[in-house]
Amino acid sequence: MARERPGLTLTPTALVHEAYLRLVGQGDPSWQNRAHFFAAAAEAMRRILIERARRYSRDKHGGGQGG
Repeated sequence: MARERPGLTLTPTALVHEAYLRLVGQGDPSWQNRAHFFAAAAEAMRRILIERARRYSRDKHGGGQGG
């Protein structure tokens, strides 16, 4: 992430905050153990990064606008 231009990636703090909001926003989370929590957090972060990359790519290529 350090080599990316500013604004293209989330800062680590912003990524953790977004993942936290997604994890606790699902109601009453009940993780079986530490490993289960970290797996859920990693999956949330992965999805956030993929969504952001797709949005960036879509916007870069005109957002589906004809042209």
